[in-house]
Amino acid sequence: MANVDVNTIAGKKAGSADLPDHIFGIEPNIPVMHQVVTAQLAARRAGTHSTKTRAERRGGGAKPWRQKGTGRARQGSIRSPQWRGGGIAHGPKPRDYSQKTPKKMIKLALASALSDRAADGKIVVVDSFSFDAPKTAEAVQAISALGLADEGRILIVLNDGDENAALSFRNLKNVHVLPSGELNAYDVLVSDTVVFAQDAIPVAEAPKPRAKKKPAPAPKPAPVDEAPVAEAPAEAEAPAEAAPAADRVAAAAAALRGIQQKQEAAPADSEAASDSEAANASEAAPADFGPGSHAPIAGDAMPEGFPIKGNADSMKFHQPDGRWYESTVAEVWFADVASAEAAGFVEAGKKASTDSEEEE
Repeated sequence: MANVDVNTIAGKKAGSADLPDHIFGIEPNIPVMHQVVTAQLAARRAGTHSTKTRAERRGGGAKPWRQKGTGRARQGSIRSPQWRGGGIAHGPKPRDYSQKTPKKMIKLALASALSDRAADGKIVVVDSFSFDAPKTAEAVQAISALGLADEGRILIVLNDGDENAALSFRNLKNVHVLPSGELNAYDVLVSDTVVFAQDAIPVAEAPKPRAKKKPAPAPKPAPVDEAPVAEAPAEAEAPAEAAPAADRVAAAAAALRGIQQKQEAAPADSEAASDSEAANASEAAPADFGPGSHAPIAGDAMPEGFPIKGNADSMKFHQPDGRWYESTVAEVWFADVASAEAAGFVEAGKKASTDSEEEE
């Protein structure tokens, strides 16, 4: 904490006082002080200015003269802004100039201003202004005794009960008196020296540091041995009652019979699968388009090894890098260009060669 001398109104030393660092010892924040002072000065404005528009002026309802034929400029009303006695265009209207300033910003601006004055040694502390009655002459003597007669503008901060001192100092030139509850950044900044009564020194509590948020606990990993249990369907949400032992044995026997039946039906399924493969193999090489071709399959999927699409209606084929490959629905697939040309297909974008061209 900064330490300053405490003087009497006679100019004698009466001890010392500590100035809290969070009010008198911080780094001044100039942008915050500027914003707070600007808002304070703006709030002082009454905002009662007002002008009349052409609609608010009396008269001017008739057109002054006809539109054409007079040789003069066309006019519609004698209350237009260009006329003497006419309305004002874009003139001021009553408004509120006050700005909303956060409380923390106001406190920071005041602390910055007081810290700046304290750093320059412009803070003076007086034990008390003990005036028996309002006397301006005694106030002049006190300022001279404190050595502040030639210090420019002086701000004196008093308690609410120091009425005699307030009345004594208020008539002096370049002296401004404020109660401690109305101390603000603007009045500190426009004053060269700030004089405090000892019991009027601001002693606000220092701001508490923000508590650090504890990190959220990490989720516990699921045990490796336990497999995740699949959720039961909505229809089976009702808990089943424990079945008797006889029912469990019967269910196990039924499951065993089902497994045996599946094993007996497996050869038949394999024979059916071989028949379907044979059918697919017969479809893979349709007789109409010869070897190297493949019939289309479900979903317009490309058969493995047959990348070229063929269109039977136009008798054209499309290679994978072709312009219309993606938009073409394959009616037949070819393994290579030679197979497509052998089947009579022509590549899309090229004209088929005629017999006369081949003879030439």
